[in-house]
Amino acid sequence: MVEVLFLNNKEMERQGILDMKAAIKDVEKVYMLNCKGDVISPGKCVVRWGKTVEDENVLGRINAMPGYVGGEYDMAGIKWIGSGPMNYKKGLPRATVTVILNDPETKLPVCIADGTAVSTMRTGASGGVAIKLLAKRNAEVMTICGAGAQAPTQLEAALIARPTIKKLFVYDIKLENAQKFVRFVNEKYPNIQAIATLDIESATKESDIIDCVTLASEPFVKGEWLKKGALVMNMADYEVDNECVKKADKIVVDYWEGIKHRMISTVALMWKDGLVQDSDIHAELGQILCGLKSPRENDEEIIYFNAVGAGILDIAVVARCYKNAKKNGKGIVLPFWED
Repeated sequence: MVEVLFLNNKEMERQGILDMKAAIKDVEKVYMLNCKGDVISPGKCVVRWGKTVEDENVLGRINAMPGYVGGEYDMAGIKWIGSGPMNYKKGLPRATVTVILNDPETKLPVCIADGTAVSTMRTGASGGVAIKLLAKRNAEVMTICGAGAQAPTQLEAALIARPTIKKLFVYDIKLENAQKFVRFVNEKYPNIQAIATLDIESATKESDIIDCVTLASEPFVKGEWLKKGALVMNMADYEVDNECVKKADKIVVDYWEGIKHRMISTVALMWKDGLVQDSDIHAELGQILCGLKSPRENDEEIIYFNAVGAGILDIAVVARCYKNAKKNGKGIVLPFWED
């Protein structure tokens, strides 16, 4: 008999999925394994409804993100993530994720897990790693653009990387969403001054870190607003203008080939138009973590960071929880093949 361990959302929580410090360690290790060539990451296959980014942001998509992670994880798998932008009308989350883990030797499935929290945690952790390496050491003011599902984990990871943050602007096209997130921040982080705003220009001009996690199809952050020492984080779609990239002293990414393949972020679109060359990319995060490229070097540098993500990040995080569940005898064992 071949068995598969099923881990639903609550069991994933019990096995450590909401531990941001652990997620940051996972993400760092995967970036380094990628730099060392100990991963297989074919990239995303996108099942897209509609023909344009605007269509996708209404009709949704499903991404398939397979891969293998070596090192202490030694696990293959796939992330299958559905994004339904209109799900809120049905009281459902926008993104839902299933992760399947496969034994790298036999290739048989060993675990089926809810990966919805995994996706937000590892994306937050990626932001945290970027902030750790690229933000001013004494960063005090941050702006989060987009008060949706990504905002809480982006903030949590940022505060681990830079506990010096004292002031937070929250920008969202719907002010009530920003105000709701501010109430959450006030309750969870009472030492932070949180301000909901529709004035993205003033917030950007004051901020050491500008973290964009939105579905924007038109830029709303302008490079002319960036102050010396700013880190602008293009974590999702077409959120910042070309000047943010042109003005940067360093352009840093998570996976450059993945960014070019996805072709929705500012630096990718600039590359397509011949405004950015491969040689203009200072580093991938893994190269910095492995000591091959430099992180932030002074408090005057403006740095642009873009992340596209990869299924191998989710696979590593789920593998940690899976191993915890096996050790603790938890989860639901399902007969995959019966005698």
